[in-house]
Amino acid sequence: MNDKKILCVIPARGGSKGIPYKNIKKLNGKPLIIYSIEIARKIFEDTDICVTTDDQQIIDVIESCGMNVPFVRPQYLATDHATTQEVLKHALCFYEQKGLIYDIVLLLQPTSPFRLKRHIEEAISLYTNNCDMVVSVKEASANPYYNLFEENEFGYLYISKGSGDFTRRQDAPTVWEYNGSIYVINSKSLKNDEFNNFSRKIKYPMDNLYSIDIDTPLDWEIAEYLLKKGIISL
Repeated sequence: MNDKKILCVIPARGGSKGIPYKNIKKLNGKPLIIYSIEIARKIFEDTDICVTTDDQQIIDVIESCGMNVPFVRPQYLATDHATTQEVLKHALCFYEQKGLIYDIVLLLQPTSPFRLKRHIEEAISLYTNNCDMVVSVKEASANPYYNLFEENEFGYLYISKGSGDFTRRQDAPTVWEYNGSIYVINSKSLKNDEFNNFSRKIKYPMDNLYSIDIDTPLDWEIAEYLLKKGIISL
């Protein structure tokens, strides 16, 4: 494990349009957010885990498992327009004002419940002081060198990247997409720059099975099925 001081942040806003109260809806009998809390507790002390939420119902669920919620997130950080980076900076500042300085912020989003302890530890082990972020990814299902297209001024499709020379997908360069599961963020970078401007990002690949990001009712049904059938074991 990295010897840097790490603050683990689990954000859980009350509002959710796709799946109402998604963060505390029970997935295979357990509130969704509890999956992230349980895996965080396998690595960190409770004092280094921050659940940031604006909602009393979520607070009640968190406290029912013995976890303290250090503050109620301000309403201006609980709107559809508030960014995750703003939420993380607010949490970091809260602890700094108490004299607690963290080198790294570990973001665990409740909507990615399928993490193992080793996933987090391996991602943290890739972190260096010279990077802005280590981020979990999966191999993208579509590839801009092979089967992703843009439209030109005449309305015709052309291959998005490259010259379209690849006739087999496996010959095209591998491309990656964030899977939403693990973000190991340099605290200085977090405070001084925007996520989109981070230029020193290191990938931590995860397989598709552990890369489920619950955003829609269909995602929920898939996650429930994988747990009930024992295909995923946490």
